[in-house]
Amino acid sequence: MKKVLAVLSLIFSGALIFAASYKNNTYQKLADEYTRKAQNALDAGEYVLAEEYAAKAEENARLSEEFVKKMLAKSECDAIMKQASKKLEYAKSINAERNFPMAYSSAQKSFASAQESYGAEDYVSATAFAKQVLEALADIKEITPLPEFYVVRPWAETRDCYWNISGRPYVYDNPLLWENLYQANKSNMPRPNDPNLILPGMKMKIPSITGEYREGIYNPSKKYDPYSANR
Repeated sequence: MKKVLAVLSLIFSGALIFAASYKNNTYQKLADEYTRKAQNALDAGEYVLAEEYAAKAEENARLSEEFVKKMLAKSECDAIMKQASKKLEYAKSINAERNFPMAYSSAQKSFASAQESYGAEDYVSATAFAKQVLEALADIKEITPLPEFYVVRPWAETRDCYWNISGRPYVYDNPLLWENLYQANKSNMPRPNDPNLILPGMKMKIPSITGEYREGIYNPSKKYDPYSANR
């Protein structure tokens, strides 16, 4: 009898918590009904029947708790999924696919995984994947594309050479990467085997080396964000 009373007390307290937000929860309604039946049987001295009803009430209370947890997880997931979807739409609108290909690709894969998990009603995993979308796109912004070409200027004015040009932020921001420029342009040089000989007026191609998008000729009046291998 003590066990029945303990179960009834636990179920009743749980019902107050969970039924408050989910009144149409079928499991909770059954738990409440079996709780009443168990109490009535207990009052009538039918202890075996009371224990049977208490067991059914306990099982339905457990199912109710699982249902509520699942619904709460779904509610959180819906909110995060909506944020992730909007962030992807924004990323697409500012051409993140070309300007931040690595981040955009990662976000797309995470969102696809989120949708797959959501379809399987695994809301915890879907939420985690949706958060990965937001993390991947956290630093994207609308930018001026990096230049695809650079017109060489006189050495006396700009100290233009492969080493120096490679080190400029709008190129590779690293002089050690100068050979990428040399290999892409050597066929247009007067002496292809001499990387030191580049002439003013030469239209130098700046090849993409990490998938970064580039277009147009370098314009000193434009403001470019520094090259980053993480784009």
